[in-house]
Amino acid sequence: MSSIVLQLSEKEKSQVKSSFSYATQPSKNPYVEAFFKPDGASITIYSSGKVMFQGEKAETYAQKWGHKPSTSTTTQQNNPMIGTDEVGNGSYFGGLSVVASYVKPADHDFLKSLGVDDSKKMTDQKIRQIAPLLKKKIAHQALLLAPQKYNEVIEQGYNAVSIKVALHNQAIFLLLQKGVQADQIVIDAFTSPKNYEKYVRQESNQVPQAISLIEKAESKYLAVAVSSIIARAMFLDNLDQLGQGIGITLPSGAGHKSDVVASQILRTHGMAGLAKTAKLHFANTQKAQKLLK
Repeated sequence: MSSIVLQLSEKEKSQVKSSFSYATQPSKNPYVEAFFKPDGASITIYSSGKVMFQGEKAETYAQKWGHKPSTSTTTQQNNPMIGTDEVGNGSYFGGLSVVASYVKPADHDFLKSLGVDDSKKMTDQKIRQIAPLLKKKIAHQALLLAPQKYNEVIEQGYNAVSIKVALHNQAIFLLLQKGVQADQIVIDAFTSPKNYEKYVRQESNQVPQAISLIEKAESKYLAVAVSSIIARAMFLDNLDQLGQGIGITLPSGAGHKSDVVASQILRTHGMAGLAKTAKLHFANTQKAQKLLK
């Protein structure tokens, strides 16, 4: 999905508002001046002057206000930016880690020298080797939602998507609070912009800048790749710690092996033990209970 952010003058913002007045939609974000949903796109005007175009026809609409399409990933990254990613969403055991990282063009050579890439393409050994170096060099904000807290939040009415929205939003908000100045903020897309906007409205802290949700962003932007590595290392450490605490090695993922281990935990520690180590709303819980019987 295309996502384009432009910095427009007051005159240009007025022109956008006039052009898309027929497609005006409400927005509860206090930093949004206007929000439009024309055919094939969504357009958000922020009080900062940034205007975000998202959707299949984003480039078509944005070109009217000076956007020039570029296929160069290097060009897309040639500015200070924040990138976020999460790890643990698809794993039954372990928490959910979300990281926002601030990367400047001056950091690129350092990151490339370490072989920074999408964490899904790297071994756990490599991730654990370079994550401490990234944490020391790159400004970032890391959040970890432990399984027990995750389960409590689910009971309070959150779902798997709204939890991620809340964590990504909070990580970005806290990183900006540290004083970094990002020209662009990119989230590795895990839901649609419409869904993200719906859930983020419910959060008390609002990010005052345009945010782009881009599919497979971890392989396109170094800032997102850094976040994916730090988040993966954090998830692995948490998985190890939880396993040591309960005396059982916990697997990553949500396959049959997780069902078997979960049934062992139920047998020795009961549901309370499982609640401390696993995301209970996964189907693995029911499967483990059947195995136990």
